[in-house]
Amino acid sequence: MSKNYLFTSESVTEGHPDKVCDQISDAVLDAILTQDVKARVAAECAVSTGLVLITGEITTTASIDFQKLVRSVITEIGYWGENGGGFDAESCAILTAINKQSSDIAPAVNKALEQRSEGSADASDENGAGDQGMMFGFACNETPEMLPMPIAVAHRLARRLTEVRKNGTLPYLRPDGKTQATIEYNGKTPLRVHTILVSTQHDPVIDGIEDNTKLQQRIADDIKAYVILPVFKDLNIKPDNDTRYLVNPSGRFVIGGPQGDAGLTGRKIIVDTYGGYSRHGGGAFSGKDPTKVDRSAAYAARYVAKNVVAAGLAEHCEVQIAYAIGVARPISVNVSTFGTGKMPDEEICEIVNRVFDLRPSAIIKNFALNEQPKMHNGRFFRNVAAYGHFGRPDLGYELPWEKLDKVEELKKSLAKVANA
Repeated sequence: MSKNYLFTSESVTEGHPDKVCDQISDAVLDAILTQDVKARVAAECAVSTGLVLITGEITTTASIDFQKLVRSVITEIGYWGENGGGFDAESCAILTAINKQSSDIAPAVNKALEQRSEGSADASDENGAGDQGMMFGFACNETPEMLPMPIAVAHRLARRLTEVRKNGTLPYLRPDGKTQATIEYNGKTPLRVHTILVSTQHDPVIDGIEDNTKLQQRIADDIKAYVILPVFKDLNIKPDNDTRYLVNPSGRFVIGGPQGDAGLTGRKIIVDTYGGYSRHGGGAFSGKDPTKVDRSAAYAARYVAKNVVAAGLAEHCEVQIAYAIGVARPISVNVSTFGTGKMPDEEICEIVNRVFDLRPSAIIKNFALNEQPKMHNGRFFRNVAAYGHFGRPDLGYELPWEKLDKVEELKKSLAKVANA
């Protein structure tokens, strides 16, 4: 018998110090790939009070004005003048410490083991995986985004928090913020909204209100009306009379962003993916070019899982892919449907191996990953560096790993089982 339980996921806004770093790293990647599609990029960023450091390994023919690029990202996020609360795009120091990709690694990535030892002429064997490791992808039928309800709600809250700040609905908000959604489940079915948590940076005085108790009540009322309630309009569950709302439970939140806490690229990997609902291989995404399977194969795993669920083969699907550095073909592929599959998991896995080409060069080509920044006016990876890399109906275009172009092929496999 299914039991009720609670599951919680969090998100953060683009002004969170870790997300500032992710966006800077991916802005660097976008700028480089726009000029040089064959570049190798592993761009890391750290921020603190008045400081931005860009480091990593980058091999490219592109010419990038890092000072101009970084300041433009920080300005767009909202850290300038008094809005920054002490962290200012115009005055912060920007340091760079960048090396080229290791000469020990580059040859194995440029020419996969299959071509070096087997003499393969298959173009999809061209690149070896940029590192070893395992990547996970997940999809389910809980939300229109085919994401678990808790992370879908948390991301919607974070995006809405930024939207009302930037469009002037709540002009006293500042860029830093965190959201959290706790959903009550019965088995795999979301039942109700248990708790919504929003912590948002704000001006020290709002419309002349200086008293902290009155100030926090004003913020709580506004956040509930203009941020929380609107995000549930197309979801099949809504807050009820017993839903708990926590807005700035720590009280005053004026100092935030890099002024209040240091940030690092790749420190929000659960926010970037499935909110802890699915497993994670441990690798971050931002700042990495598509030969790094931490990024490209995680996108491919999501693509596989989403198509499996959309085709009706399962209601929940998790896909694991593992690689060896310098080797094109995956070491392993595993599919788990948690008892929701219409056929055994091993049979779905066999179908996945037939339908999807999961070699790095094939993934890069299928998603046109190296060309995407140029196709999107120099801004593609940066667009997913905040508010999640999956789903993203807010972008106004379909991410290549979100497309459902394998559904009909997968349905044929399901039909064969039904007719057997």
